[in-house]
Amino acid sequence: MAKIDTLGSPLAASAAIRAPRQFLTFRLEQELFAIPIGNIREIIEFSSITEIPMMPPFLRGVINLRGAVVPVIDLSARFGRAPTSIGKRTCIVIVELEQDEQVHALGIMVDAVNEVLDVEDSQIEAAPNFGAKLRADFIEGMINIAERFVIALNIRQVLSVEEMAELICLVNQEPQGETVG
Repeated sequence: MAKIDTLGSPLAASAAIRAPRQFLTFRLEQELFAIPIGNIREIIEFSSITEIPMMPPFLRGVINLRGAVVPVIDLSARFGRAPTSIGKRTCIVIVELEQDEQVHALGIMVDAVNEVLDVEDSQIEAAPNFGAKLRADFIEGMINIAERFVIALNIRQVLSVEEMAELICLVNQEPQGETVG
């Protein structure tokens, strides 16, 4: 009598099929973007931000989130665009990223949060080599939803703590020009 391979059963095969990934969609101006929901801790209504002097435009300031100081990144400015204008639907999406075995909470400022999408792997297409108004390493892929595309961001790259720290250091460096004497 032959043994039945439990891994080959229909139940095991269906368990091996990947479940859809979930993405939160949001707007920056008229463009629609998405980030994996697994990185999101919460979404809060925009309120006051404490500005920090001598920071690059993408670092809008910090907020107090239940006793924790959380830096707030203006995604529009991070992408080299004009800073986000504060409106009725402006939100701060609190994301958590792990780096060097530490979890960092960062706020990202967006014009409006839209919805959560369930996305099959087959709906995610490779990032384009041209035409996107973003650095290629910021794009994870393009989500094809009903004949339109949503830009799925590589949130680890967009919010790279190391890269942002380097940019902050550059802003704070004294000009390397000659002194007039």
